[in-house]
Amino acid sequence: MRITANAYDNALVSQLNQLSAQQYTIQNQVSTGLSVQAPSDNPEAMENTLDYQAQNATQTQYSSNITTLQSRANSVYSVLQSLQTITSRAGEIATSAGSATSSQSDLSNYADEVNQLINQVVNAANTKDPSTGQYLFGGTASTSAPFTTTTDASGDVTAVTYNGNSTVNQSQIGAGMTATADIPGANTGSTGAHGLITDSQSGADLINHLIALRNDLNAGNTTAISSTDNANLQKDENNVAYQVANNGVVQNQLDLAATFATNNSQSLTTMISNSSSANLVQTMMQLSQTQNAYQAALQSGVKIMQLSILNYLS
Repeated sequence: MRITANAYDNALVSQLNQLSAQQYTIQNQVSTGLSVQAPSDNPEAMENTLDYQAQNATQTQYSSNITTLQSRANSVYSVLQSLQTITSRAGEIATSAGSATSSQSDLSNYADEVNQLINQVVNAANTKDPSTGQYLFGGTASTSAPFTTTTDASGDVTAVTYNGNSTVNQSQIGAGMTATADIPGANTGSTGAHGLITDSQSGADLINHLIALRNDLNAGNTTAISSTDNANLQKDENNVAYQVANNGVVQNQLDLAATFATNNSQSLTTMISNSSSANLVQTMMQLSQTQNAYQAALQSGVKIMQLSILNYLS
């Protein structure tokens, strides 16, 4: 069987093209540090890399959720601290005013101070999250002030209305794990998150209890102050203490979740690198071998072409 010169030429061109493509691929791996850049390079490695990248993207979202919740939990804690100060002072006033030695002048002065405490509670309960501009204690109805008040001709608060709800937003902080830093301003039901100002489960009703204390102070009703107001304010103080403790639990949970998220993200990044990164020493050896093969093919082609010309001349 006779083999034509064209057959050698075509085979040579095909081999050179193949070796050139291999050189390009390996040179690209050296320059980028990646051994897998397309599914055809290594289908299994590419599948693993894409899977790790998807997991890492999910983990990044978890980390973002955790950071948002940590910021919100800190804002909530600041309000809780102020409410602890208020409830503690209200309890002191009720205890002092309930004694038989208190004069009406003393009681009136206390009433003025309680009016200030009422306004402070309303302002605290209507606090916005500085990072989002949303109200902290309206439940999921966070775009408008959760508490509005009714005042008399003197500007004193006589009633309060809660405009929010008792539902809180949950955010995913890990696989199958959710958390919330939110506290509804009020919960008049028997289940769900405890309300910050009004809570049927604990008997708390801070603003209304302060209003009652102020009215009893103005009326000089020391019996009601010592027997009713004092006990009610203790419920409010206990409820705020519960919220502080619960906030601490949430912050601890978020800290642990943040540590896990960071470690998991680092592990996934390492796995992505191991799955897709090129071994530089091995890749350089492959590049050298491919370049040598390319040069050898060129030299062989030159020799074949020279023989072909000699045959033609002879």
